[in-house]
Amino acid sequence: MIPARPGPQPAVTVVGIGADGWEGLPGPSRTALRDAEVLIGGARQLDLLPPECAGERITWPSPLRPAVPGLLAAYSGRRIAVPASGDPMFYGIGRALTEVLDELHDDGPGALRVLPHPSSVSHAAARLGWPVEDVEVVTLVGRPAARLAAALHDGRRLLVLSADATTPAEVAALLRDRGFGPSRMRVLEQLGGAKERTTGEATADDWARPSGDPLNIVAVECRRAPDALRLGAVPGLPDEAYEHDGQLTKRHIRAATLGALAPAPGELLWDIGGGSGSIAIEWMRTHPSCRAVTVERDPVRAERITRNADRLGVPGLRVVTGAAPAVLAELPSPDAVFIGGGLTAPGLLDACWEALPAGGRLVANTVTLESEALLADAYRRHGGELVRLAVAHAVPVGGFTGWRQAMPVTQWAVQKPAQEPVQTSDASDAADDPAGADR
Repeated sequence: MIPARPGPQPAVTVVGIGADGWEGLPGPSRTALRDAEVLIGGARQLDLLPPECAGERITWPSPLRPAVPGLLAAYSGRRIAVPASGDPMFYGIGRALTEVLDELHDDGPGALRVLPHPSSVSHAAARLGWPVEDVEVVTLVGRPAARLAAALHDGRRLLVLSADATTPAEVAALLRDRGFGPSRMRVLEQLGGAKERTTGEATADDWARPSGDPLNIVAVECRRAPDALRLGAVPGLPDEAYEHDGQLTKRHIRAATLGALAPAPGELLWDIGGGSGSIAIEWMRTHPSCRAVTVERDPVRAERITRNADRLGVPGLRVVTGAAPAVLAELPSPDAVFIGGGLTAPGLLDACWEALPAGGRLVANTVTLESEALLADAYRRHGGELVRLAVAHAVPVGGFTGWRQAMPVTQWAVQKPAQEPVQTSDASDAADDPAGADR
């Protein structure tokens, strides 16, 4: 048993409340709301509280996040309670409050007390008979619907947190557009409350339901249309998935490149010379928390990258139109850098290397002798791995079949050490190891 945390009372208590309102709250949650001197929340949550919750009522302004520090500071020293929808730590206000209180208090976590309520996702899974651990949750509250596309895989079950009453129709339209029109949909409204309702099942192709209650979740059982392009969950999507003008890292090289970049949750990639954006897009598709900035000097290609990112479910990809290395100083520090174009730009390779923290990765691809010479020099100075990737495709040769070789790609992949190795001259190396000169 973990002992109770000693120290002062929390500055803020967040109370999860469901569509069933006051009646659905346990005793500790009711007590926290009754005892509060200040009640800060959304209009819907505040309206669920009875008159016996006599604290001063403050409605969150819009936009909410920038207002949080000022409101907490204005009522500092008073008992503050925040009624919030469902589980406040699941796509709720709890995250913003935690971040702000971490900045305002030495003991940030101790300044916040959270009394959760069952989330709408828990209610939906219970009604549908879907194990929560087998369901993917996608929120469209304050986020573009395009992000749903990354979660579409045949046979998967999704619960989509709706922004408002128009979201179900928007979800159906996206499913149709992405080749998932046969997917089955249901809408669950006012979960846990007296007005709870679940619509009958229909496919996205046949969806023609009128808008219902704005407080809803969309349940989707994904079914891919037989003629739709299959997009897997690992890097190396079909080249046909991208709109491009020929500036595209081809599928097999792309898969090898992402393998060398080794994306991990929460990491940030710089994609230099974005082309069609394929490396940055597939980096972000590996995990919802992965982030990327792609730099592309051609405005037409930059717009194309944005369209590809939306279509493939990562609308959060940041596209910077400009030339590297000039624009790099404005970017946040990366965890990894990919250079797919512009290697011969003066100072580019060194600028990317300097921007990397210890442990960061850099991968650069080229097909030209001039850029290959730069990579060979970088390999000599920094180590890593220098490889040549060659892919051949079977093609018709008259009445037979033969191999057509694509241009080989030279790839340098390296992880930045905590301390650079001491460089020695070639003559010194050969003297220490005479055989080395012949390797």
